[in-house]
Amino acid sequence: MLRLAIIFACIVLSVSWFSTSRGDGAGLHQFARRATTPSSDGVTVAAVNTAEIERATAQPLGRKVIIPADSKGQFESQFRVNDRNVKALVDTGATLVAINVSTAVKAGIKLKPSDFQHEVQTANGKTLAAAVMIDSMEIGRIRVKDVEALILQDSALHISLVGMSFLRRLDRFQVQDHTLLLVQ
Repeated sequence: MLRLAIIFACIVLSVSWFSTSRGDGAGLHQFARRATTPSSDGVTVAAVNTAEIERATAQPLGRKVIIPADSKGQFESQFRVNDRNVKALVDTGATLVAINVSTAVKAGIKLKPSDFQHEVQTANGKTLAAAVMIDSMEIGRIRVKDVEALILQDSALHISLVGMSFLRRLDRFQVQDHTLLLVQ
């Protein structure tokens, strides 16, 4: 629709320039009459509201990130946790974001041994985890604040997992053609 409006505006400007260069403006008047009069086939040309065009082009296009699947079919990418780069695997089966102690320390999350009081089941078996709130997580132009997460011992988790506590805060996410689309 926007493309048609731009094309129509270009035609109007061209005709306007041509008509005014002749000096009499009769061509522009005749064009305007034809453009707003129904034709024999019932097709009419509507007037273009330039304010609507400006509003439409000023709207942000949104924040989207596409992550291609690796050879194992997993979606791994660079995220930023509290402004620190972290390699992470998107895991829609994980309820929360999960990071290991080393990553948490790099991201400025302060932990005490007494924080590890939640028993969780991982692919490597049961372990204790600390529940925390990550100030911000980012990937590309997508940024989510106050993300619930679990911190696990390094031996229990080798790569960070981006779970539903991050994903459910997006407008949508979908897997299609071996790519993961994240939209905020």
